[in-house]
Amino acid sequence: MTTGTRPWKIPESVLVVIHTPALDVLLIRRADAAEFWQSVTGSKDTVDELLALTAAREVAEETGIQCGQRSALASQLVDWQLRNIYEIYPRWRARYEPGVTHNTEHLFGLCVPERLTPTLDPREHTDWQWLSYREAADACFSPSNAEAILLLPEFAQ
Repeated sequence: MTTGTRPWKIPESVLVVIHTPALDVLLIRRADAAEFWQSVTGSKDTVDELLALTAAREVAEETGIQCGQRSALASQLVDWQLRNIYEIYPRWRARYEPGVTHNTEHLFGLCVPERLTPTLDPREHTDWQWLSYREAADACFSPSNAEAILLLPEFAQ
């Protein structure tokens, strides 16, 4: 049930597109793959964890932006009611229970009032940038992340 000292990752995750009203998107660069720019992503901590809690927790962990219950941005975290099922990249499969090859990713948006300066955990991410949504989609390594960003004009209204 563990990968040594850590429990297996749960193959159900969130992707949170953080954006401004002007549709500028925050991207963060992975520490374990410097060529990979992405939105906030992360797996559930427990099978029973609510997806909105996963999304708010991951945003706080990866950017320092607080959007959980009772925060000023709580109402701006929106479940887009969309999901992607994709094959887990082989380089990261060892984090999951043997035989797990696919992940279900739930899409969220978080509208922030302006281009905020994130606080990154250097073990997870090494840099950040704000880009127009089209530029952000082009910069993402993940096709599902790029597709989510391109949906932003539809969901930001």
